[in-house]
Amino acid sequence: MRLVVDANVLVGELLRRRGRELIARPTLRLTITERAWDEARHELRRRAADMARHGRVQSGSGAELFAAALALAELHVAPAAADAYAHLETEARRRIPRDPDDWPTVALALALDAAIWTHDNDFLGCGVATWTTDTLLAQLAS
Repeated sequence: MRLVVDANVLVGELLRRRGRELIARPTLRLTITERAWDEARHELRRRAADMARHGRVQSGSGAELFAAALALAELHVAPAAADAYAHLETEARRRIPRDPDDWPTVALALALDAAIWTHDNDFLGCGVATWTTDTLLAQLAS
């Protein structure tokens, strides 16, 4: 299953055991825009450090959690260069008027004929299939 992954869902799932197991599944082909990839790395580092600061890291440090999560993402999530979807900017912006900053994710999904893995309701109704983590897990379990 080919999915374009939103930065927020990627970060959240990289910090959860179930999410890391899901991301590592060979049946998933995950792609992310370069902008979302940059955002995900920044937010992943910040949240891993925050988890360590609040004692929510089971073993090791926030830096170790960040490094392990980043390594997993680098193995299983392919960043896509803007030139792969930039030609679809106008169409993507039209489809996601509530949050025009998310147009690259929609454009990449259109370019790849892929669904979007997200928890962001702004993607609903954009004409591209969306999956939440729960619905994705249910689908893969059947």
